[in-house]
Amino acid sequence: MRIFVLGAGATGSLLAQLLERQGHHLLCGDRDLERARRFLGKKSRIPIVKVNARNLRGIVRAARGCHLIVNASASVYNEIVMRAALRLRAHYLDLSSHLTRHPFKAEQLRYAKRFEKKNRTAAINAGVAPGLTNLLVRRAADALDRVESVHIRLYECAESDDPISQWSPEVSFDEAVSHPRVYRNGKFLLKKRFAELEKFRFPDPVGKVRVVLAAQDEVGTLPHFIPMREMDVKIGGNEIDRLRRWQRLGKLNRSRGLVRLRFPKTPTPQMVAKLIRQGVLQNARFALAVLVQGEKHGPKHDQRLLLRSDCAFPT
Repeated sequence: MRIFVLGAGATGSLLAQLLERQGHHLLCGDRDLERARRFLGKKSRIPIVKVNARNLRGIVRAARGCHLIVNASASVYNEIVMRAALRLRAHYLDLSSHLTRHPFKAEQLRYAKRFEKKNRTAAINAGVAPGLTNLLVRRAADALDRVESVHIRLYECAESDDPISQWSPEVSFDEAVSHPRVYRNGKFLLKKRFAELEKFRFPDPVGKVRVVLAAQDEVGTLPHFIPMREMDVKIGGNEIDRLRRWQRLGKLNRSRGLVRLRFPKTPTPQMVAKLIRQGVLQNARFALAVLVQGEKHGPKHDQRLLLRSDCAFPT
């Protein structure tokens, strides 16, 4: 399969290398060719073309002849890239939603019928959170006859004296200054940032940590497909604790803009490896838990069940 990956940064470059190892023909597009080559690695033979994600025609020209467009650029460009995929009659995959057109419904869903008419697939939010979290919720919902509530809990931790961006700093900043979405009593609501603190126990070695509401994309998709009464997403770990401190000090708001000291540029894989060897970055850990509560009908009595799924890295 010929695949075009738009955005050869931390995520896009790794996806491209993985797909190439699986035998696919890859082409990457990025506005900064030098930076993209650093992320792909000097030994990589994957070709890179210069293309701006804001330019619909440029994307169409660059991706012509490809069967799949992987959108690893910023989610603000989702709709432009989806229109390019439709023009090319290509399949489409992205990693997250922007949720500015409608705060409670992923913007990609507007294009579902257009892709269906062209007999093409658009897989959205295909990362870990959102992505894997959505699949785990769907699996639990399929095992129940009625879903009452969905709670997703995330944990991220990387020990370092100074902030180190492990993915797009622009995305991190946007999530940090956005109001979390929740679904309560069948209605969508916006809550205060870092609100509703609770203590949640992840499997060892993480254990019990404080988690707070987060502006995650799952709330903008799952309630539209799975009938439920309640849903929220919370996150914990030293990174979210650092953001909470900045917020209390008045150093974290949209009007101040993105400060590079707090949201530095994403290091390349080679730079991350160097930071680990030097002991600057250590003990990085990620965990997620998905809890789905509902009812399962029985021959004599209905059962109220709580189904939980856990994932962690490193395992």
